[in-house]
Amino acid sequence: MHVNHIFARPVAPAGPRRGAGLGEVRLDGGFWGALQETNADATLAHCQDWMERLGWIASFDRVADGTTAGAARPGWQFSDSEIYKLLEALAWEHGRTGDPEVNATFEKLGSRVVAAQDEDGYLNTCYGHPGRPPRYSDLSSGHELYNTGHLLQAAVARLRSTGRAPAEALTDPFVAAAVRAADHVCREFGAGAREQICGHPEIELGLAELGRALGEPRYTEQARLFVERRGHGTLAPIALLAPSYFQDDVPVRDAGVWRGHAVRALYLAAAAADVAVDTGDAELLAAIERQWTRTVERRTYLTGGMGSRHQDEGFGDDWELPADRAYCETCAGIASVMVSWRLLLATGDVRYADLVERTAYNVVATSPRADGRAFFYANPLQQRVAGGEVLPDEVNPRAEGGVRAPWFDVSCCPTNVARTLASWQAYTAFTDDDAVTLAQYAPGTFRLTLHDGATLGLHVTTRYPHHGHVHVEVTEAPARPVTLRLRVPSWAGGATLTAPRAAGAGQGDPQAVAPGWAEVRRTFAPGDVVALDLPTTPRYTWPDPRVDALRGTVAVERGPLVLCLEAPTAGSTGTGTAPLDPAGVRIDTTTPPIASGDGAVIRAQVDAPPAHPAGTPPFTSGPPAPSSSRTRELTLIPYHRWAEHGPATMRVFVPARGT
Repeated sequence: MHVNHIFARPVAPAGPRRGAGLGEVRLDGGFWGALQETNADATLAHCQDWMERLGWIASFDRVADGTTAGAARPGWQFSDSEIYKLLEALAWEHGRTGDPEVNATFEKLGSRVVAAQDEDGYLNTCYGHPGRPPRYSDLSSGHELYNTGHLLQAAVARLRSTGRAPAEALTDPFVAAAVRAADHVCREFGAGAREQICGHPEIELGLAELGRALGEPRYTEQARLFVERRGHGTLAPIALLAPSYFQDDVPVRDAGVWRGHAVRALYLAAAAADVAVDTGDAELLAAIERQWTRTVERRTYLTGGMGSRHQDEGFGDDWELPADRAYCETCAGIASVMVSWRLLLATGDVRYADLVERTAYNVVATSPRADGRAFFYANPLQQRVAGGEVLPDEVNPRAEGGVRAPWFDVSCCPTNVARTLASWQAYTAFTDDDAVTLAQYAPGTFRLTLHDGATLGLHVTTRYPHHGHVHVEVTEAPARPVTLRLRVPSWAGGATLTAPRAAGAGQGDPQAVAPGWAEVRRTFAPGDVVALDLPTTPRYTWPDPRVDALRGTVAVERGPLVLCLEAPTAGSTGTGTAPLDPAGVRIDTTTPPIASGDGAVIRAQVDAPPAHPAGTPPFTSGPPAPSSSRTRELTLIPYHRWAEHGPATMRVFVPARGT
């Protein structure tokens, strides 16, 4: 096996910063380590079992057997992509652990995919076969290139996680099939051929990363062509949806903000960042940074979630951030992490790492149930009525249930969660020149290779995010000065850093560090310790007053975690056995929240519902009559844990007393 499997990672840009390889970081339990193990032990098999049961995988067998004309094809036209995302997850999991059973599963499933490929490289189970519509006959809705993009990303994961050098790529049957598919796309959609695009961006990401993995500029150029073609109104419209739904209304480099379908917008932005970095296009990179800035400032929820509209799974207007109608699709959260990570590697700006953290803890980690076998598709910030029980053995509606479901009609989120968690440690750190940067905190062992081949080894001990102490012990270091850089999150006012004194002089005193990057540069020796202390005292967070739907409310955060008021876990209402109605709670913000478990306790008034004449609209001509209320202490829990025990009412933003 080629030694470079140590450096396997999902994103490998041409710039000076290199994200950690899967083999350079080994997590040791903790928040993300536990999620990774559940993903490996339960989620991967869960996804495959469902797709076998529903016949999505068997669609490849029917294409290979030439029997498509005699059977209806199950699933949506994009169901192929779910098999590809599962294959990507399996590849990263094998790269992470070296588990031979995972590799065997990949090879068995991958062989069924490869068997369905046409001689010219086309690979799709919904189009281009007897009894199926013609190839590329519905570029707006067909998702053919979208599917191919996920195929290419799975192949990149396979190539990198097995450690094969580019010259050895075609010795792997799955990678060879992906190369044939990429060549087919270049022939069909290259300059002078079909001057068209896919309704759902993704092929751009797959081509860009495959070009990097193989050192093949043709794929980078085809990704660039697709990015530049977007925004000229070439896609056929879909009923009730404007061209902005596809991001086909404004060219990428001219847009000021992300709009339309959130996942499509974010996949496109991630691909544009890839193209910009690899081609040295500073104007295009600046455009993506500009769009990120305005979108985060005006169209992003406290959780990091993106997308406030259900009709098109899309962004709303500036300041349109209703809590109860928040869509915040899990896949959009994952895509947001993909964009921010790329911008972090491109620029080194700490704000991108801050958003990765916010979104990871409060969207990505919120989706899977604790057992890894049920998921949220949408992530609202308020649930007015407890959701109905899900169907444990049936396909569920995709969006607004308020309860995690084992599988959906459109089940893009479970496989997206699977591939993200399998590769999570690659997002924890990066190197540039002679510096190692810890961008996210998790307990584990880090052996990161610097530009000259030297290694900086670190052992990180922490109970983050539930405790703010991060203990970093040097285990290996070159005999020259290097830089260790630690992120101080934007919320962490009052943080301190303790670093070694000069060689042999012991540990220094804690020094105040402001949010941003905290750097220690010196010739380290094994045993040296750098300690970062971040204040994780619960705090109130108020929305911008321009967010009309949230005016007069307040939220509570603790470290990177957004907390929520969930009826079953909030505590006594003081009214016997009556369940708490979060709608009747008003927080007393003159009393600070107090840490409790992994959440907080707040002091609040619990109001009884006001009297109102039957059969009349819920408005009065004068101030409402005072209602009876009781002052109570209520417990808030991390948002990522809500509804773990079944349907529940919940809210993140709670009215503040006196507003």
